[in-house]
Amino acid sequence: ALRKARRQEQLVSKRLLREDTAAEEAGQDGAENVPDPLSEDEVLELLRGMQRGSGDRKRSLGRLRWALQNKETQQKFVRLDGSIRTLIGLFTSSLADMQMEAARCLHELSHSSDPAVAEACLPVTSYLLTYLSGHSVEFTELCLYTLGNLVVESEAVRKQLLPQGIIPVLASCIQSPHEAVLEGLGYVLSQLLQAKEAPTEIIPLVLDSVLPQHMLQLVCSGLKAGIGAAVEFAWCLHYIICSHTANAALLSLGALPALTSLLLDLASEIPQDAADGLELLVCPVVRCLSNLLAEETGCEIQIQDERLLIALFLILQCFLQQHPFIIQECLWLLNNLTADEPFFCSALLSLDLLPALLQLLPCSQMVSVLVLTVLCNIAEKGPAYCQQLHQQLALPLLLPTLALPDPKVVGQCLELLHLLFLHWPEAAADFVRQGGHRALEQHQSTPELQERARAL
Repeated sequence: ALRKARRQEQLVSKRLLREDTAAEEAGQDGAENVPDPLSEDEVLELLRGMQRGSGDRKRSLGRLRWALQNKETQQKFVRLDGSIRTLIGLFTSSLADMQMEAARCLHELSHSSDPAVAEACLPVTSYLLTYLSGHSVEFTELCLYTLGNLVVESEAVRKQLLPQGIIPVLASCIQSPHEAVLEGLGYVLSQLLQAKEAPTEIIPLVLDSVLPQHMLQLVCSGLKAGIGAAVEFAWCLHYIICSHTANAALLSLGALPALTSLLLDLASEIPQDAADGLELLVCPVVRCLSNLLAEETGCEIQIQDERLLIALFLILQCFLQQHPFIIQECLWLLNNLTADEPFFCSALLSLDLLPALLQLLPCSQMVSVLVLTVLCNIAEKGPAYCQQLHQQLALPLLLPTLALPDPKVVGQCLELLHLLFLHWPEAAADFVRQGGHRALEQHQSTPELQERARAL
């Protein structure tokens, strides 16, 4: 679900850390089944149990943790006078096992889809921040994911956390040696950076901290330090770049060569059957590079390295069958590389990568449009490039594309033919010999295509 959400740009999500022991402790058969809602009297009895002696407290907390998996029970619990206050009291107690149980209850509440439940958890946010330097990795991880869940749900929570110093606290956590903590930290940051107020209120604070530099380092050491944390921080960098306010800062940190080097490393590590999850790191890294190139002029000159093209085509080949969404991401980057800078257009032709690019034409509408756009970028560079496109047998593959019923794909194909005919008239003569004029005639009655078809 998270992969699908990321592909669709609906990237805020909630995470749930849950152990199977929760159900066992509550006397249930398994943690996968959502428990039935408790009555108000039953919830009140659990609350009273939490307020009694230590034996009752721990038992009641265990039962509450299981019961809070039910939405109705969550709502009944937060409506009870003193419920959150009691839970916070146990969360801040000196007994580590009691503290952990209370943290798990709060985590269940943070996962609620009801905004009122998140609002009820407001008083716990300052304690969650305090305990990020907690006594165990598991406890710190739990606090991080609880915070991340709460900031997704509620602008009120975010507005409370910023003055409480969440950014400096997260910055202090980023030097943790534990991957689980780093991954949780990346999750909290990614949720904060997607908030509507992020460009004005959150990203400036992030840029003023050590976070960008450390995020970049962790992303680029992802294959060694653990792919989970690298994925989270790569998305964080992506959101910062998309805000259009931070690119100069990231470029000054060496983001462009660092991410390029990482992409080369990823391509060299990819086996024939790519390890599961590797595409999750490739996707944001490629997006970061694409967006940096799109926003900043002159970036292409900084990364004139033929190996980047080879890496892109290795990734394309590897993920084509199992993860086709990666193809679109790589083609966006290829488009941005070839849009202005002749270096990558020349390299693509001299490295004989054109056949591999043309093979992608039938994949999907968006892929076809992007492939044709890259070819237009090459053709736009003038006669020598159009001659090479013609010599490398582009025309026979363009003719079937003209027969497609999709106006967007055909329109982009017509644009490419226009450039080819303009810069290399021999291509026009060859096109006619292959019966291409008949393909053009069929589009003279399509309103959005007829003008260009007639012109050709």
